[in-house]
Amino acid sequence: MKPVFRKGLVAPAIVGAATLVALAGGGPYWALGVLGAGSLGIILFHLHHIQLVTDWAAGAPDDPVPAGRGTWADAFAAIYRRVRLRRAYQRDLRQVIDRFRQAAEAMPDGVVVLDAGNRIEWLNGRAITLLGLDPDGDRGQPIVNLVRSPEFLGYLEAADFREQVVIEQARAPSMLSMRIVPFGEDDRLLLCRDVTQAEALARMRRDFIANVSHELKTPLTVVAGFVETMQDLDLDSRQRARYLGLMHEQTRNMERLVDDLLALSALESEHNPPRDDAFAIVPLVLQLSSDAKALSKGEHEVTLDIGEAATVSGDRQELASAFGNLVSNAVRYTPAGGSIRLEWRVDADGSGVFAVADTGIGIASEHIPRLTERFYRVDRGRSRNTGGTGLGLAIVKHVLIRHQAELEIRSAPGTGSTFAVRLPPRRVRRAPAAAAGEEATIAMRAAAEGDDTPAS
Repeated sequence: MKPVFRKGLVAPAIVGAATLVALAGGGPYWALGVLGAGSLGIILFHLHHIQLVTDWAAGAPDDPVPAGRGTWADAFAAIYRRVRLRRAYQRDLRQVIDRFRQAAEAMPDGVVVLDAGNRIEWLNGRAITLLGLDPDGDRGQPIVNLVRSPEFLGYLEAADFREQVVIEQARAPSMLSMRIVPFGEDDRLLLCRDVTQAEALARMRRDFIANVSHELKTPLTVVAGFVETMQDLDLDSRQRARYLGLMHEQTRNMERLVDDLLALSALESEHNPPRDDAFAIVPLVLQLSSDAKALSKGEHEVTLDIGEAATVSGDRQELASAFGNLVSNAVRYTPAGGSIRLEWRVDADGSGVFAVADTGIGIASEHIPRLTERFYRVDRGRSRNTGGTGLGLAIVKHVLIRHQAELEIRSAPGTGSTFAVRLPPRRVRRAPAAAAGEEATIAMRAAAEGDDTPAS
């Protein structure tokens, strides 16, 4: 016989024994009295434990299981084991849910849990930021009432969630990628991501391809037209020479464009780190001055001011290309009779500054932030007439990024422009006094004699 049944028979056995004793000693009335009192005690004992179970069941889920006696002690022990097992399961489930929420909060994308009616059940912090939602007040609200976009509404109504939809967020100028992922029976996950930068890059790529195609098409059209003309017409030597000269000029424009594209591609490549050689800056500045005079062909007054000789660490060829683009731009956009001033100096903080100032046509302030974009031109027609490819300042920007340098631009229409490259102090080392004196002598001699030969 199981212990629980043995415990259950103890009280009836005692009552029965007491009844027999009472019957033998005091007669039937005594036996009935003892039997009634014993039965009542048993009933009250069980009613007490039933009340304990009832009160415990009606209480809080975490209330402790009551203690019992006799048969009820085993029953309460079994309940306690079940409760402890259930609490262990709940603790494990709570840990899983907490880990899921932590993972969802750590995601760079916004996550919104929607029910079958597209009402918000839960959302992470990133979704609050991207969609501008209230984490408390917006729970239970239909998502379409909060994300007001015709594209997103059409996406939900079509119920074709194999692809994403990109919407424009009017609250903060941004582009958001939205995608629904069904899960469970009728629940859905709304994943949102800020793709503003990706969309801007895609637009730049499209514009880049369109601009390259346009820039190449124009000279190709000119060359093809002259070739057809020379094939169809009987031209004299003077006309033939003129057409061949124009064809050569357009071919050179295409070559410059391709060269600049290759240079820009090399600068953007992660597999092409810049050199870090030390070189004297004065010979480079003298060479740039000579190049400016050659490009000007005597139409401008070109001056050079060398404040302090120094040694610069970096890629000499890349910096020469960047500085040269600034010089050639100054010559191209300064009318004949204007002046161009080249300057090198070392500021008090140790940074080296190469500046090109001109008295050219100048640039309006709204154009300055976009000057270093590929193919961005303030005046497209004038740029093409002066032989520019539209990539010069983009090359300058990437060279300076590779050398941790900055480009400072000051300009206004009709007053000219100043483009200054500021190299960080760690890349500039002042030359010793003897070397500085020698380089200054060379610079002054070159300026006095108007020598266009690059110094070495």
